[in-house]
Amino acid sequence: MTAKFSPIINPEELLQLSNSPEIILIDARAGINAAENYRNEHLKGARYIDLNKDLATVETDPANGGRHPLSSLEKFSTVLSKTGISPQSHIIIYDDKNGSNAAARFWWMLRAIGHEKVQVLNGGLPAAIESGYPINSATETFEATAKYPVSKWKLPTADIEEVEKARNNDKNTVIDVRDKNRFDGLTEPLDLIAGHIPGAINVPFSENLDTDGFFQSPQFLQEKYSLIIGDKKPENIIVHCGSGVTACHTLLAMDYAGIAIPKLYVGSWSEWSRNDREMATKKTE
Repeated sequence: MTAKFSPIINPEELLQLSNSPEIILIDARAGINAAENYRNEHLKGARYIDLNKDLATVETDPANGGRHPLSSLEKFSTVLSKTGISPQSHIIIYDDKNGSNAAARFWWMLRAIGHEKVQVLNGGLPAAIESGYPINSATETFEATAKYPVSKWKLPTADIEEVEKARNNDKNTVIDVRDKNRFDGLTEPLDLIAGHIPGAINVPFSENLDTDGFFQSPQFLQEKYSLIIGDKKPENIIVHCGSGVTACHTLLAMDYAGIAIPKLYVGSWSEWSRNDREMATKKTE
């Protein structure tokens, strides 16, 4: 029986694979200057993936699917092909936010089309540089591959109507992974309204990491999430964030812990808060 492929790889392990032709290294940094930062400095050999252009189909109105709706399968297949990725590729993804920027989102999307050989770099770009991995500012050259065959999203998702039904159902747990101040409605840097979905519980994704910015051990994470989930089935757990990106960090942590990956609510708070749904805000206290 083949051992499960770990979703996390440590910088020292990556360094040992630095000359392997089988590895495709992906820079998934996000933000206003992400592409420029990549051009200025990236891990040698890394190819760039853009969150907004490659991992989402951004709509003009976030009320329709949130700020980062999933790409169509057709678009995602094209992105993979132009990036030189095939079903046989061993993909290692990093960002500069300990996996919470877009690395975990790309990991989830790959796993959701059935690609198993994909890992997120523990500690991200800073840890790789600290370990001695070579950096580069030159243009990386590679060949596109044949169209990546995709048929459906194989990991479970939930839409806004399912979240509405689940949030007050004792058989379900809705987990919001944003930081506590955003959940409590004290601050909101990205969306129009501060607060959370009533009935959801707050488990900040930052708790997946230790004080050095590395993932907690699988054993630690297994114990943590087992207490939260209890005996509920994966299909009765819904995880969300602001726009379906950092929620994937917690799904990654769960998978690392050996817990079945639950449902992702892609639209998340950015969709919910724009659809005249009940909201728990500081004003409603």
